[in-house]
Amino acid sequence: MSAGEYPDALRRTVEEYLAQLTFIDAETTGADGLEEAMRYSLLAGGKRIRPVLALATARAIGQPAEAVLPIAAALELIHTYSLIHDDLPAMDDDDLRRGRPTCHKAFGENVAILAGDGLYAEAFRHVLERQPGEPAAILAAVRELASATGVNGMVGGQYLDVAASAPKDPAGLRHLHALKTGRLIGASIMCPLLLAPTQPPATIDAFRNFASELGVLFQIVDDILDVVGTDDALGKTQGSDERLGKRTYVSEFGLERARELAAESHANARAALQSAAPGGAGELTQITDFIYTRTS
Repeated sequence: MSAGEYPDALRRTVEEYLAQLTFIDAETTGADGLEEAMRYSLLAGGKRIRPVLALATARAIGQPAEAVLPIAAALELIHTYSLIHDDLPAMDDDDLRRGRPTCHKAFGENVAILAGDGLYAEAFRHVLERQPGEPAAILAAVRELASATGVNGMVGGQYLDVAASAPKDPAGLRHLHALKTGRLIGASIMCPLLLAPTQPPATIDAFRNFASELGVLFQIVDDILDVVGTDDALGKTQGSDERLGKRTYVSEFGLERARELAAESHANARAALQSAAPGGAGELTQITDFIYTRTS
């Protein structure tokens, strides 16, 4: 299968929005270096898959993409924070991210830790200050975002990874990555739905199934690329999972079976999306195909 197209117009909308974000209040002095480190990592590029998913989901349910830009930006702030902390010497100890020196290499470990902390906190402040909608709907979306990134989501999945405490079977591996990677991808789809609370429960359930399968697909492909990709293509150090002895779909099943699992997961995600949006969701389909065929 050739590389899937990508909704670059939505990506450009995200990039333009992120570029105008600032974090230091006028009365705060002496913290310009912290904001520089935060923006260094935030504006380093990438496909912006999580915020683009949010915009595409809004459009799939008949909402304007611009209506969810604040929470889409928050998703990218949180994702960037997670990358900064992942790269630290105490975690994955990586020198390269998105084709440039990692935050701790550019600014030092102490500033990188604070930059990640700052991005996480500013994500929630940004949603609470800027996201339009009914207060109850905004709170529901914020709760989803917090849950997806906390102990029962991304951070919990990271712990299972570093502590090697997930069950040593395929279900345990899927659970680890469902938390570590899948929950934030899922929140990218669920938050726009929660901001439009007139959606029928059956539609929300169908989109949740799609989100879950898309997170699995993303992780399987990520694991494959860690083996077959290059530093230049990936924008990060190739082979870091093997170097760190991490459990991946490739280490668990082998490269060829991992590729088969990716194909199965892609088909499942496409079927789930068809159920969620029987009238069509072109941009979400594009993203699904892109995740399956991506090379970086």
